[in-house]
Amino acid sequence: MHLVSYMLSFSMRDHPIPPVTELLQYRAIGIVRAKYIPGDPDHFTRGVLVDQDGLELEAVVLGRVLSLMKRHLDADQYHLWVVYPRCREPNHLHLQIAGIWEPSTLSMGTSDLMDEADIEPPSFLNNDELPEGDDYFSIRGELIYTKPETEEIVVKIRQRARSNRKRNLPFKLNLKGSISLEHLRHFISLDVRRTGNQLCLENYEILERITTRGGTKKGSKNSLIRKVSKKVKS
Repeated sequence: MHLVSYMLSFSMRDHPIPPVTELLQYRAIGIVRAKYIPGDPDHFTRGVLVDQDGLELEAVVLGRVLSLMKRHLDADQYHLWVVYPRCREPNHLHLQIAGIWEPSTLSMGTSDLMDEADIEPPSFLNNDELPEGDDYFSIRGELIYTKPETEEIVVKIRQRARSNRKRNLPFKLNLKGSISLEHLRHFISLDVRRTGNQLCLENYEILERITTRGGTKKGSKNSLIRKVSKKVKS
């Protein structure tokens, strides 16, 4: 996709995290306000995100975001990055930079294109804040481990298969929080907040029991869906 077209399509959305389209939709996506510092000028795609507290988070830049960063962003400023989280080990967060949420900046590069297409710029283009606040993550997957007494949670995420590529292997995310053992092997939706190098649970919803090892539900489409909503006390 051409850079300008990408900027336009991204800017026209009112939120960097897209809405869920399926009940059992796996995902792990979040937003982090930070500066990106490449580890090596000759290898710009690997570096760190430095948050406003000075904490460094290991990061890599994905695909088409690279040109956008180099041409349109002030590297000395904090930006709200759209990221995919990974946990290579407990208490060590690794982030894949998939985009940036900064309508006020991106809209400047697409204003002429909007005029030509007779598109009225949305009101949110001048607002870079999000209702969830900074460092919010949406995690949806299979609860495979929970230890309430030590506030340990592990969720398995299955990636959507991509055409002409090998099957994507599932990955696990380590979270901090408390969920009852009775919810093991259930598909769960979590609202999570990054605190330092950890992802900490704020709210969760139990959607459905996983009845096979492959993560595919047995039974008919009309089978009863058991939902349990719970808010974690702060």
